[in-house]
Amino acid sequence: MDGHAHRNFMMATAIVPPLGVVVAIVLLWNTVVGWTELGLFLGLYLFSGVGVTVGYHRLLTHRSFKAVKPVRLLLALGGTLAGQGPAITWAAHHRKHHSLADQEGDPHSPHVEEQGLKGLWHAHMGWLFNETLTSEPLRYAPDLGRERAMRWMSRHFVALVVTGVVGPGVIAYAITGRPLTLLTGMLWGGLVRIFLLDHITWAINSVGHITGRRRFATKDHSHNVPLLSIVSLGESFHNNHHAFPSSAAIGLRRTELDVGYLVIRGLERLGLAWDVRRPSGRRVHERSAEVPAPMALTRS
Repeated sequence: MDGHAHRNFMMATAIVPPLGVVVAIVLLWNTVVGWTELGLFLGLYLFSGVGVTVGYHRLLTHRSFKAVKPVRLLLALGGTLAGQGPAITWAAHHRKHHSLADQEGDPHSPHVEEQGLKGLWHAHMGWLFNETLTSEPLRYAPDLGRERAMRWMSRHFVALVVTGVVGPGVIAYAITGRPLTLLTGMLWGGLVRIFLLDHITWAINSVGHITGRRRFATKDHSHNVPLLSIVSLGESFHNNHHAFPSSAAIGLRRTELDVGYLVIRGLERLGLAWDVRRPSGRRVHERSAEVPAPMALTRS
């Protein structure tokens, strides 16, 4: 998928799912939606959410652990169904973000392109509409570009996402036998799921670089935002992540719930994952400090 097609698709995902949310709420208000649709929503939210945080982020982008090929492909598929872009493009953007965090060239910093609310909007989803944006996949993600499976998922990205929207409707109809569940299954298992997961992910880019707690003195504006930890499956401990980007664990305290890392630990115990990276307790202690946020960056 080229840059122009990717931007057009992301614009569509920014517009269509919210409309689906409105329709879904109306239908739920009128007691049309049942446990089948809500079960599909929760199950597919977890599948695609784990695909993003464990697959796209920790496995493919940061290579914080290794996994057997079927697990690697299943996690990449889950990330694809979240509708946030092909794995190659997603990883390239994120690697560029880390290399230039909150500096000129960062794809989605709230402190470089704009300031205040405009910066928040830019970091959350405004950057997706930037027609000049490129993270040069050949430069930032050549390893993924060499994988035949990742190239295949990239070429068929739109078809896979559409399948991830239509599929829940088909499943709901097969379970209930009611034609209306074709629609409600697509709404809750597809559009509502994508809408919520996308905005949770984008909130890490925006809110997570503006407010929260800073346990580590990183050179960027990353913060930990515990309120988002459950719905983000552990991604919201963003300051931890910027301090130790290659760590498979993002929650570094017992009180920091990190569902993504629990999944990785489970795969490791089953022999499906290995070389799981995590900083030693001593290293974490050495870097730990409650510190103020760095001074706001200014544009030259």
